[in-house]
Amino acid sequence: MRILAALCALALLPSAAHAEWLEVSSAHFVVYADDTERDARKFSEQLERYHAAMEIVTGLEGQMPSPSNRVTVFVVKNPRQVQRLAGNRDVYGFYIPRAGGSVAFVPRVEVKSGQPDFSMIALLHEYAHHFLLSSSRFPSPRWFGEGGAEFFASAEFTTSGGVSVGMPANHRGWELALARNVKVAELVDPEAYEKKSRRNSYDAFYGKSWLLYHYLTFTPDRSGQLRRYVQAMARGKTSREAAEEVFGDLDQLERELQRYLEQKTMLSLRFAPEQLTIQPIAVRQISKGEEEMMPIRLRSRRGVSREEAMEILVDARKVAARYPADAAVLAALAEAEFDAGNDAEAIAAADGALAIDPGQVNAYVQKGFALFRGAEEAEDRTTAYRKAVAPFLALNKLENDHPLPLIFYYRSFVDSGRQPPETAVLGLQRAAELAPFDLGLQMMVARELASEGKFAEARYHLIPVAYSPHPDGLSEPARMAIEKIDSGSVEDRQELVRLMSGAEIEEEPADGGSEG
Repeated sequence: MRILAALCALALLPSAAHAEWLEVSSAHFVVYADDTERDARKFSEQLERYHAAMEIVTGLEGQMPSPSNRVTVFVVKNPRQVQRLAGNRDVYGFYIPRAGGSVAFVPRVEVKSGQPDFSMIALLHEYAHHFLLSSSRFPSPRWFGEGGAEFFASAEFTTSGGVSVGMPANHRGWELALARNVKVAELVDPEAYEKKSRRNSYDAFYGKSWLLYHYLTFTPDRSGQLRRYVQAMARGKTSREAAEEVFGDLDQLERELQRYLEQKTMLSLRFAPEQLTIQPIAVRQISKGEEEMMPIRLRSRRGVSREEAMEILVDARKVAARYPADAAVLAALAEAEFDAGNDAEAIAAADGALAIDPGQVNAYVQKGFALFRGAEEAEDRTTAYRKAVAPFLALNKLENDHPLPLIFYYRSFVDSGRQPPETAVLGLQRAAELAPFDLGLQMMVARELASEGKFAEARYHLIPVAYSPHPDGLSEPARMAIEKIDSGSVEDRQELVRLMSGAEIEEEPADGGSEG
């Protein structure tokens, strides 16, 4: 099919018949959806099969996440609700990576065979980033990261359970046809692209990145070039230098891409159901109290300002008053109380939840958060932080590979002004292994290692931060720190730590919208 003639399907879906809220648990995802059990289960199966297909294509097999470290997907009513949560009218789905709490928000998707709708594509795109960050630390240039995410997200699902990836990116059709072209020479040269992009609000960056990635993957004459390009960069070449060395004449490659775009057919990678082994999926209808608390939980998990927190707390308390014996409701209340700055109330709600159900993970987390915040102003900070870390230590016994207990055990020393012991530092590094997609955590580990003079190890954790597919306030300090380490000019390790500490951790949604 001709990509240039393909339309981007953005039609809003009709509302489904009323269904109960369900929790669907699988190996890598937890899905909350107000949908039928058949559709919710099929949606989760498609996500798991997509994950399995990515493992086959990349040859990368990450460790199985602990229950709390899976991606939680909230399926809401429509794109407008997603946009309200994101604070962005152009977003059709978004993802926030967090250690022990990664979340994605998408509107209800039409569970069907064939190519998915746009909101599903947005989710698949962001999960591709999540998967690749979890499985590889290669410092990929932005075009490579986005082109790869688009390559995988252009998927197709069969009724029998098969998956195809690397399909034509029909959702980028209008972009490739009408937006400003981004030449190969700009894609592989970030500075050149940045100069031009400042003068143009919209261009074909994502579509062209997909096209180049697809072409290099499937064209016999270019076989192996993507791998050699990556290897050249690993040897220290810049993206532009590696591209010229491996791809040759970039103008010639540009002409080849334009001809490739006009082809009537394109290759893809197809996997039969028997190639995509997935684990059993469990479905639970959530309680009435949890269902009433869901709008509050959605906003809490997205992240709220103090003003927003005060607003939703009123509703959270009303729901909790109606369901005082529902542990999940009380855990959600604890989160709302903490967000509003009410530490004592958050602790009381968390204790209430744990008295009913000692397995309420979020209750341990919110109680720990509240105790840590209170410890900041304590006269005896050492004692206060020892008390504050107790809920996290209890959570560690419940879920050994949850990253937050490892992070906060380390912080209990640092925040109280004590030197963390080796076990705490090793625990922090283990948390970074469990949640490589949390860039703030990677920066925390890098600062600790740099303070110990372990610059090579610090650099390892800085790489995914510096070359994130979605650069933020962490990226530039990380790049500057890498340059300083590589130059061999680190005379004062604390100066390097201060350089990294100048980064502000932003908690904005990873793109995941109309721009992927």
